[in-house]
Amino acid sequence: MNDDVMETACVRTESAGKYISAIYRHLQILVTACLEPYRIGSGQYIFLMTIAAKEGISQKALSEELLIDKTTTAKAIKKLEAEGYVRREPDPSDNRCNMLYLTDSGRAVVPKVREVLHEIVEKSRRGMDEEEYLLMLQLLKKMLKNVSELVREGEKDR
Repeated sequence: MNDDVMETACVRTESAGKYISAIYRHLQILVTACLEPYRIGSGQYIFLMTIAAKEGISQKALSEELLIDKTTTAKAIKKLEAEGYVRREPDPSDNRCNMLYLTDSGRAVVPKVREVLHEIVEKSRRGMDEEEYLLMLQLLKKMLKNVSELVREGEKDR
């Protein structure tokens, strides 16, 4: 087998998950270190930033938007509440649901978190031009849609 055929065969059997997982782990390490002064862990910032963008979102809708299970969402919100960044209010139309809002401290920390995340993204995409970066995001979104559909189909089969 020549080198081109061998490389093509390896690419076809190589899993994107290996790289996605490694990138995720490394990004979490960087985010955790950079957000440590604000007492926000790598598992909480995504919740904080989504609430900032959609104040008044329900906890259930937040889970659905982030594709994260309700238990993980509840734990992250509890931590953000304990740090004084988020507050829960019962939904007036359904007391079983909580609506999520930023506190004054939460509003103050969001620009700092946004800046940290922006710096990490800029450093992580070094060597990629804008077109390559946007293509990568487009392909990752497509892959996420595909695997999410597979998971939902699998849940229906159970």
